[in-house]
Amino acid sequence: LWRNEETELLGHKCRFTVKPYIKRIQLYYKGKMWCPGWTPIRGEARTRSHSGVAGRTARDFVQKAFRDGLISEQDAKRW
Repeated sequence: LWRNEETELLGHKCRFTVKPYIKRIQLYYKGKMWCPGWTPIRGEARTRSHSGVAGRTARDFVQKAFRDGLISEQDAKRW
């Protein structure tokens, strides 16, 4: 259920965590992604899907990085 991993995004090392939590007697997952040394941006997502939280978290990070001009539209579309 818990995940604490390192991944790479556009040549930058990034950290990724998933933690379960209970909300109204149901199991949910909270994902966080950040890339120390590159940007203070944090991608975050909450969902009931353990398999889907990673993709949503990465997508949130990429959208924020694109919005702040750190990555191009072409790079963002890959995610």
